Amino acid sequence: MRRTTQWLGAVSATALVAMTSTPAMAVGTDAGDTITNNVTVSYDVGGVEQTDVTASDTFTVDRRVNVDVEFIGGTVSVSPGQNQAELAFDVTNLSNDTIDLALTTALTGGTAANIDNIEIYLDADGDRTLSAAELAAGPITFLDEVAEDGTIEVIVVGDIDLAAVNADTFDVTLTADAHAAGAVGLGAELTATTGANTAGVDTVLFDGAGDTDAANAGDDSDTGDFVVAGAQVSVVKSSVVISDPVNGTTNPKAIPGATVQYCIAVTNAPGAATATDVAVVDDLPFDVTYLSGFGIFEDGTATIDDQGNTDPTDDVATCALDGTAGGAFAAGAGTGGEDQVSGDLSDIPASTTRSLYFRVTIN
Repeated sequence: MRRTTQWLGAVSATALVAMTSTPAMAVGTDAGDTITNNVTVSYDVGGVEQTDVTASDTFTVDRRVNVDVEFIGGTVSVSPGQNQAELAFDVTNLSNDTIDLALTTALTGGTAANIDNIEIYLDADGDRTLSAAELAAGPITFLDEVAEDGTIEVIVVGDIDLAAVNADTFDVTLTADAHAAGAVGLGAELTATTGANTAGVDTVLFDGAGDTDAANAGDDSDTGDFVVAGAQVSVVKSSVVISDPVNGTTNPKAIPGATVQYCIAVTNAPGAATATDVAVVDDLPFDVTYLSGFGIFEDGTATIDDQGNTDPTDDVATCALDGTAGGAFAAGAGTGGEDQVSGDLSDIPASTTRSLYFRVTIN
């Protein structure tokens, strides 16, 4: 900072003082700019106008660092096993200088074992979703030379493990930390200048507190959320003897030659996401023979009897005979050469049971 002072021998009562300054910009005057104030004093002596005297003061504008990270949108619904689930963020440089920004992520809520490969990608086209080209460009760890008032869109992705269950939540926090621009790659981290104001460009950290960072620390953070909307599918398989060679359909017994109906009931729990592409594959034991004359029926309704307890292993399914003929039988296609019955069920919403049923004879 430079100051100039001139003492005046005599000053009239009508001295004139004029001062000028540079107007401020949207994010403030640029760091490194100099601001000069000029003063002019005019005066008379004995009624004679004298030569004006002037002075000036010049100082350098310091760097005010302010970073903003903002999660865009609401909670993102994901499925167990979903890869590259996406969270969109805006990262804005509100400083009065161009800066680099180091980017890091942290899982701040949820089971770490059930989410993997959390990475950051540049959303080059700003459409809030990751394109094939953006994915191919690879993950990033910093933003280079972010201009004053510049906003960069990024996308944080993560892989949801198959072990994640319905209503699991994963909180992913993105942090941007201010670094000096101008160098190749990421510059040095910006820290606040200590001590008295200097003649050069000092640094003042002006940022507020984010989700996981403190105020005036040169960084900011915000958190996006994944919530698992998974299907909770269970299956019950039961059998009922339809007839036998001795008793017919009256109290039939499971003896060789008897006809047995298998009922496979697939249920999706209340509050779960809809189960899609539901395929049923049943390998038949060698002790039975598929009854082709009856066929395979899909998308029937069924009731589940829990036998008055919470143990699912002894639940009993009863199929109503209201399914649609379909499915397939493949001799020897099952494990170890067993015959195989298969079929597809329609999408199963929450609190819904669909069934597949068919008949065999006991060898």
